[in-house]
Amino acid sequence: MASDFRLKEQLPELTDEIVGTYREVGKINHLGHCPLPRYDVIIACLEDLKEIIYPGYRRREGLHAGNVTYHVGDLVDGLHDKLTVQIARALLHEDRVQRDLDPCAEKVDYEAKGQAMAIDFLRRIPDLRRQLATDVQAAYDGDPACKSLDEVIFCYPGLEAITVYRLAHELYRLSVPFIPRMMTEWAHQKTGIDIHPGANIGSHFFIDHGTGVVIGETCDIGEHVKLYQGVTLGALSFPTDSDGNIIRSMKRHPTIEDRVVVYANATILGGKTVIGHDSVVGSSVWLTRSVKPHTTVTLETPKLRERAEVPDDMKAEANYQI
Repeated sequence: MASDFRLKEQLPELTDEIVGTYREVGKINHLGHCPLPRYDVIIACLEDLKEIIYPGYRRREGLHAGNVTYHVGDLVDGLHDKLTVQIARALLHEDRVQRDLDPCAEKVDYEAKGQAMAIDFLRRIPDLRRQLATDVQAAYDGDPACKSLDEVIFCYPGLEAITVYRLAHELYRLSVPFIPRMMTEWAHQKTGIDIHPGANIGSHFFIDHGTGVVIGETCDIGEHVKLYQGVTLGALSFPTDSDGNIIRSMKRHPTIEDRVVVYANATILGGKTVIGHDSVVGSSVWLTRSVKPHTTVTLETPKLRERAEVPDDMKAEANYQI
């Protein structure tokens, strides 16, 4: 059936109506000459960073002692340029919108600030690799199904989410706007694991299976901690000020001390909640209060009820025999 071109005559009017909402509902469109960080460039930076952190596992094959320096140097050079521009864009937007400043009047050199932050971030990569090596080892040590460290790097979504989190966390510590959340939300989409870049997480961190894990912004997690799928480390509620606005600058999420294991679908809430070191939190537990060190918290064993169902044809046969 051919298109009715008379119906297309309505499209200019429809377009005007849509564009009219850009003035009416101005909070969900970004127009003007203040470009935001580009999502595709940020993800490209992440892929380059993962190539540096885990060389030989991802895009480039045949790396060896003779060519790895050139390969990494080329990636670092490109990251410097891309991050400089993207961080500058994030800083410009932060001043223009969030702080209600006029960048032109302030005469701030955002590119210079972006470059300084990019260099500071790139300097942190050696320490990040050392820390991520402990996370890889923790996954291998914590999962009897794992056959090698290579399997962890290739296959484990928990490591993917932790890697992106640790990179984003360093940018968060540098007070880079937007970009850390863009990174961790990309990892959230890929892995189903939602880690806010503001959380503080110690070494040897392992998320087993992972899907559905949520770790809030003000969480503090110690060393050698293991979480299973579906665990939520969240907030009890969102306190508000006298005007009804959410108070954002307070600890809302729990503290998990060293060598704690939290099993599947457990929920731990509240900024004052502390899970003491060497404790175990069982599956499906709901906790809103602190737990002393060396404590095991489990639900009471639920009572199961079973009822045998007899198919209709067997009932008829039984009645016939009687």
